[in-house]
Amino acid sequence: MLALIDNPVPMMRRAVCLAFLLLSPAAFQLVCAQTDAPAPAELQDAGQEGAARGAARPADVPKDEDLEAMGAVIGNIAFDRNNVFDLSVPGENNWLYRTANRWHVMTRESVIFAQLLFRQGDIYSRRVIDESERILRRNNYLYDVRITPVAVKDGKVDIVVWTRDLWTLNPGFSVSRKGGENKTRVSLTEQNLLGYGTYVRLAYEDNVDRESTSFEFFDRNVRKSWTTLRLKLADNSDGDSQHLSVVRPFYALDARWALGGEIFNDELIDRFYDLGERAAEYRQRVERYLLFGGRSRGLQQGWVRRWTAGMVYDDNRFEPVQGGQLEAVVPEDRKLVYPFVGFELLEDEFEKSANRDQIERTEDFYLGTRLTAQIGFASEGFGSNRDSLIYQGSYSKGWGSMDNRALLLRSALSGRFDDGDSANTLLSVDARYYRQQSKKRLFFMTLDGAWGNELDLDNLLELGGDTGLRGYPLRYQTGESRALFTIEQRYFTDWYPFRLFRVGVAAFADIGRTWGRNPVADESLGWLKDVGFGLRFAPTRSSGREIVHLDVAFPLDGDSSIDSVQVLLESKRSF
Repeated sequence: MLALIDNPVPMMRRAVCLAFLLLSPAAFQLVCAQTDAPAPAELQDAGQEGAARGAARPADVPKDEDLEAMGAVIGNIAFDRNNVFDLSVPGENNWLYRTANRWHVMTRESVIFAQLLFRQGDIYSRRVIDESERILRRNNYLYDVRITPVAVKDGKVDIVVWTRDLWTLNPGFSVSRKGGENKTRVSLTEQNLLGYGTYVRLAYEDNVDRESTSFEFFDRNVRKSWTTLRLKLADNSDGDSQHLSVVRPFYALDARWALGGEIFNDELIDRFYDLGERAAEYRQRVERYLLFGGRSRGLQQGWVRRWTAGMVYDDNRFEPVQGGQLEAVVPEDRKLVYPFVGFELLEDEFEKSANRDQIERTEDFYLGTRLTAQIGFASEGFGSNRDSLIYQGSYSKGWGSMDNRALLLRSALSGRFDDGDSANTLLSVDARYYRQQSKKRLFFMTLDGAWGNELDLDNLLELGGDTGLRGYPLRYQTGESRALFTIEQRYFTDWYPFRLFRVGVAAFADIGRTWGRNPVADESLGWLKDVGFGLRFAPTRSSGREIVHLDVAFPLDGDSSIDSVQVLLESKRSF
């Protein structure tokens, strides 16, 4: 349908304004009751234009392959750091955006420099520069990154690292709705504390499962190193949670070693659902400790091979909820203590694109072959409550090109052999297909399938409005196997309200079902289908890659208790 619309932007503007009117009259007055004159075509995207200006490659600089052939080395490394708003663009040079720039603390050069894989005097390599861009782009406090050679003299290549910051201090109140249930969150988040790249968050959240007050701290590069520190503490209405991890990962393709550990303690009440309604519950207490190390010879002839080994303590205890209002269905206690060894095979094949899962933003896709395998043995002699062989593995591969059409496949297999009997076996497949129809239109399909056998009761598979079947209540169906197929027509508009967020449109259809046991329900209802449409809002000035989804979905099957129209408001990391 969207393909037949020559200029859908005015229609989209009216639809968005209607949504604001329904959700927030104040926001309607701010955004829609004012004239939103479009910027000149040459200024439609300040971020992309700024990148082109600030990191443009001069015509007299040789091609990358020529620089590599001549054995050029890295000379000076300069940093072109750009603030949240580009004041050289008329639409951004106003008192509000100037004030935001003054209050914003720019990412420090030392933080950016610490994440580069090259130093002055290194042999010039476009591969290393591209990987450095990908490492920097994964930071939520940077909108985009360009690393460009700008001058060559006496065999030395001068480099400019262009970055644009995002606004990272976000006091927020948000309400989202999916699967017929609301979630409320009040938070204060800083994703780039004092420009050092540190994430700090204090939040209160009220959702269908629990009320929670939490504190999070995350630093991807502790003291300018490659060590990652993550801490999360939560005081929940149904228990407490603590998570601490300190990891020096395989941060790059050519990284030679990894080392880390993790502590995770959690107490919660979990529930079984039938047709979106709570049917049974149990209390779970988790203690998990992990220590591991890894070695690699780095990147060799386009491939990376990595070996890891470690020790896991994994204790899951279950019991009825004291004074619970629902039926008690209690999984079996599971304590596994085991050493493990693992292997990873990784191919160096990445592509850069835009207007796929984001809107007018650089996206990095992995299209190479990746294979992982891990095996461990838990014994009663180590303190386990059973003898068990634990295994897991994965395979991913991409075909085609993101510039035209591409198929990305990911699969995983995990499970155990408890005293010789198969347990908790799960085989999953996720296939994603992208077909570019024009610069602004994309056809997208995804198939998410999983087959389970003798799954632990706390690992059953759910399907509903919170897991991709948008026309149905959350956790509407439960089983040991699941399939979900989605087709989506995406349209990326040029509408850029107040130069704060990009707007996209989607029309979609979902079909899915579950198979196998649900301890509190009858057999599956079979195939469930829905159709719908929605708007996408992609912030371009605030931190993160979250896209706000406003969807209207119409269920075509199901029981008589569900609403004929489902309205979903949520944030996702994808269009």
